[in-house]
Amino acid sequence: MRDITSLCVYCGSSSGSHPAYAEAARAFGTRMAKEGITLVYGGGKVGLMGTVADAVLAAGGRAIGVIPRQLVEKEVAHTGLSELQVVETMHERKTRMYELSDAFVALPGGFGTMDEMFEMLTWAQLGLHGYPCAYLDVRGFYRNLAATMDHMVSEGFVKATQREQVWFGEDIDALFEWMTNFESTFTPKWITASSVDGTPA
Repeated sequence: MRDITSLCVYCGSSSGSHPAYAEAARAFGTRMAKEGITLVYGGGKVGLMGTVADAVLAAGGRAIGVIPRQLVEKEVAHTGLSELQVVETMHERKTRMYELSDAFVALPGGFGTMDEMFEMLTWAQLGLHGYPCAYLDVRGFYRNLAATMDHMVSEGFVKATQREQVWFGEDIDALFEWMTNFESTFTPKWITASSVDGTPA
């Protein structure tokens, strides 16, 4: 059984076009607090970022925000968090969020959410960490992304074992159960002779 004490959540600084996204963020944040898991996130008070943080805090949980100085005003930094860490660059933000976390979950979001989660998936692929990485697939938001990952496998760019390590689903109970029982089997991907001759590396 994996002991998860802090969880990094990537999600939009907008709320999206359907109320189900905010509802899922509230439910997820409430569940985190009930599990005694600290939220690590991007530090904003708007959009799904603010919704999940507010839900954690309202349920008596702990929330840590990490935000670059230049985005404090643009993303409207949340001033009611348990802790707000202001860093200088986006790179520092992502690194610090990684350092504080035991698992990574993406709720619906845009380019920033994709960038942050894919960096964690890449680090896992390279064997730099063995933490759970999951997508909360609200209203099928990530259905096409899951299909794209499957296509990467079929075309020889991602190993099937690596794809199988990434969870997609809408059931929050199932997600927490999966994270608790997660055992990493990621095989580091390095450039070798086999990757040059067409064999997936």
